[in-house]
This record gives sequence, C-alpha cells and structure tokens, in this order.
Amino acid sequence: MYYVDPHIHMVSRTTDDYETLARMGCVAMSEPAFWAGFDRCSVDGFRDYFRQLTEVEPARAAQFGIQHYTWLCINAKEAENVELSREVIAMIPEFINCPNVLGIGEIGLNKNTKNEATVFVEHLELAIKLEELILIHTPHLEDKLKGTRMILDMLQNDKRIQPERVLVDHVEEHTIKHVLDAGFWAGMTMYPVTKCTPQRAADMIEIHGTDRLCVNSAGDWGPSKPTAVPDLIIEMRKRGHREADIRKVVFDNPLTFFAQNKRFQFKDPSTETNP
Repeated sequence: MYYVDPHIHMVSRTTDDYETLARMGCVAMSEPAFWAGFDRCSVDGFRDYFRQLTEVEPARAAQFGIQHYTWLCINAKEAENVELSREVIAMIPEFINCPNVLGIGEIGLNKNTKNEATVFVEHLELAIKLEELILIHTPHLEDKLKGTRMILDMLQNDKRIQPERVLVDHVEEHTIKHVLDAGFWAGMTMYPVTKCTPQRAADMIEIHGTDRLCVNSAGDWGPSKPTAVPDLIIEMRKRGHREADIRKVVFDNPLTFFAQNKRFQFKDPSTETNP
C-alpha cells in the first residue's frame, strides 16, 4: 500500500532511510521546520536551513521516487528568543513560494511560556496574511494537555483562522477529542518515547473514526522510527480493518489536507500507467 508521511524530519535521517521508506511504500512526505539539536544564534542559520528544506531534501527524496514537501517557521524550542524569532518570521516570505512549501509549521508550544505564545501568535499572523496552511506542534508529556488547550484557545480567539486549514499534531488519548471537536485536523505521531505507539494510534482510530485524522512518524534526531506508518498499517490489518479505511488514514487524508495549498502538485503513482 502506498502511504504518505505528513511529518518527518529527513534532515536528520540518512539517504538509506529514503531508500527504506520507498521500499515500504512511501510516495510523499512533508518535513516541518524544527529544532536542529541545538539553538541557532542567527537568522542566517535559518536561511541556510530553509535552503536545505527547499533545495537539498527534495532532490534527495526524488532519487527514490518520493515527493518531498516542507513547512517553514522557527520552532517552539527556540521561540524563547523573541528577537531572533521575529527576524526569522520576517525572512520566511523569501521562501514561501518555493514549489515544495505547504505553509507555516511546525509552530506551537514547548513549555507553554509567554514568549512561546507570543511567537506562536506572530506566526499565525503571517499565515493569515499569506493565506497559508498551518501545522502545529503540541508539547510533550505533562505539558501536553495544558499546551493543547492554550493553543486551541489562541486559534479559536482569532475568527480569521479556518479550522479546516489547520493540523494540530502529536495528539494523544487525552487531547484528540478537544482538537477534533473544535473542527481542526489532528495528527497522531507514533514515536517510541514521548508520543504514542501504533497500537494506541489504532485504538484512537477505532474510537474517533478516520475523518480529519493523519498519522506520522516524526522521525528525527532522537529515538524515533521512520517506518512507523507501515507499522500502523500492519496493526490495522491485524485488527481486520478495511483496506479503504487504512488507505484513508495513511494516504487520502494527508493528500486532502495538503491539496488546500495551490503549490501542492502531487503525482499519484497508483493512477499512473506505463506507456
């Protein structure tokens, strides 16, 4: 089965990972801007990073038939530096029209601080001004429920935000209903330490259904598994789920969300015919 990983950080993965993902059926992915493993100290560091996301990674992915898309922002871990954050936000329009850019993300909260909230709102302003999709990071572990509620409050307090154009990622059992009931898209991350497993993701699908729901690996620098989406496919098959329902979660839904951006020009390999 072909699938899409809507949240994976390939700058932290080897070229062998691209080959493995292609063999597992990955045909497209999106890579949100995130932390580099250390705090960057200048806007030029982010400019080089955005070039990597818009030039280097699409070329690496294309070697294996994978279509690579990306998102731009300064992530929540570095948002404590409001001055630098504002410089990065001002620089984003230089890259926003690159053909593989889907929108602003992953923005959100890390420790639920005032500075993080300030930078989050200023990212939202840019997304609204540029009419871009929004991808949101929710905090880890004990900060998740409070942070998710703070994020939803900030989103719902701005009537210009269109819920169908926002994906709130890293939901878990105690936050998924809040996100879906508010009309937003929800993303489940199958991450071995701080998020959820394929088994828990399958449980949530069985409880909440498949509408406005995506799944991802968020493969990055730390303990993570870039093939987590195929693991979910196997888990759902073990449980007897219909192939159409599995495909909806791992393929159709992310494509539906991404297609709201006019730059998203996906070529579906399942509909291509050999000459």
